[in-house]
Amino acid sequence: MEPQQEHEGKPELSSSSISSHPQPSLEPGVDTKSTMIPSTSWFTPKRLLAIFCVINMLNYLDRGAIASNGVNGSRGTCEGGTCKSGTGIQGDFKLSNFEDGVLSSAFMVGLLVASPIFASLAKSVNPFRLIGVGLSVWTLATLCCGFSFNFWSIAVCRMLVGVGEASFISLAAPFIDDNAPASQKTVWLGTFYMCIPAGYAVGYVYGGLVGGHLGWRYAFWVEAILMFPFAILGFVMKPLQLKGFAPTDSKKELTLETAVSEAQDVNASNGKDETLSLKAEFRDKHSHEPSRSKYATTVLGQFSRFLQDFKELLVDKIFVVNVLGYIAYNFVIGAYSYWGPKAGYSIYNMANADMMFGGVTVVCGILGSLGGGFLLDYMNSTISNAFKLLSLSTLVGGACCFGAFLFRSEYGFLALFAIGELLVFATQAPVNYVCLHCVKPSLRPLSMALSTVAIHIFGDVPSSPLVGVVQDKIKNWRTTALILTTIFFPAAAIWFIGIFLHSVDRYNEDSEQEVSSVERTTTAPLLEENTAKTSISGQSQEC
Repeated sequence: MEPQQEHEGKPELSSSSISSHPQPSLEPGVDTKSTMIPSTSWFTPKRLLAIFCVINMLNYLDRGAIASNGVNGSRGTCEGGTCKSGTGIQGDFKLSNFEDGVLSSAFMVGLLVASPIFASLAKSVNPFRLIGVGLSVWTLATLCCGFSFNFWSIAVCRMLVGVGEASFISLAAPFIDDNAPASQKTVWLGTFYMCIPAGYAVGYVYGGLVGGHLGWRYAFWVEAILMFPFAILGFVMKPLQLKGFAPTDSKKELTLETAVSEAQDVNASNGKDETLSLKAEFRDKHSHEPSRSKYATTVLGQFSRFLQDFKELLVDKIFVVNVLGYIAYNFVIGAYSYWGPKAGYSIYNMANADMMFGGVTVVCGILGSLGGGFLLDYMNSTISNAFKLLSLSTLVGGACCFGAFLFRSEYGFLALFAIGELLVFATQAPVNYVCLHCVKPSLRPLSMALSTVAIHIFGDVPSSPLVGVVQDKIKNWRTTALILTTIFFPAAAIWFIGIFLHSVDRYNEDSEQEVSSVERTTTAPLLEENTAKTSISGQSQEC
């Protein structure tokens, strides 16, 4: 939080400002930065984390469910004049392995298109409300998946699932980073991202059970029912603000007051007070502009700002190296998550491949993600230390996974593969920590969005269809799995380069350089609200 003296000595705002923006207290020891945060006694940072974890779990449960044998199924086969009908989506719609792989990646299309849009809208629309919109789209699209009637209908529904998920993926991590205790930021991120492997694993089991007993359509319908309350929550709760962003419900007034504040700072030294004339000139200028021109200017301004922010990220070496390593890593993880049960069934004749892969992934995913977060906090959470952890855990974990597929024994494979997954999942917290802290706060949503776009469009979107093509040619799942696993090693090498790059944690850069004093006093995370309440309460008790 900002030192209190930063708010002292500032000229008072006008009366119109006072009516729309709470005035910061100048009493020592009282922090009123959280005046825009709703006073909800039950809504604490830990509850916010818990809500986001459940939502993330449901997102990835959906991905695991569609990859499970119970939902995905298999094609019909004919051998020796005896034909066996297919099962699940692949059997009902008679999909090839390539089409099946495309179906697994279809939701990425919506995710890739919508993620930058939601990240850009966060500057003009409250991010908390954007999450509510996204979850509503996700709920409706998942419900429609259960009513699909051919390949194209379910493919379109899966694309809309990606649109709904885009808002949450881009904005949840910055909210968590804002509200996590300073000494536990990576652990909180690890807790959030452990829901990725855990959700996949639970999805395997869930898809197998529901698909096997009720049919694959019911799996999607139940998911929609489970997500519906959280979609409603995004609209009925009073929204939170993100660090580095001005309150969106009073943006016009804030823009005026920011301009006035800057003029007052300049004129104070000259003994002039031009505040009233400046406000009159500002309002007179904008009141005579045609509304269409205003909208066009706003759209062009937002697009120009997006291009400027996009360019700033592309020239950031830390961001680029981090994302390049993440792309290679996600190429393997994406294909593992989709083809893993089928490969295990083929190589080791696992009758319950969904359960086995699900069990190993959920345990290793949770322990690995949490372990990576705890370890980075223990090492001291810096970008350089994050790259050290990323490169080492990926290298050793990749080697273990490669060795596991060489085993002829199912139990030997599971033991070594579990160790490998434990290590590779330890990257989840560090890689996202770098994404959040190598950029200034106002760029975090776009950083997460572009990272998500890159790792999917170059990573797991092409990996599932490509692995399907390779398997169609080779017709040997062991060889296909070994080829896929070798891609872990380039990922480790790229992240190793990041250790030697000059890195600066830019988490507090906006609040010190770019965000006005009015914005600083009205955009605080939930954690700071509780701190302010405690401070105020303590002071009142003393009195």
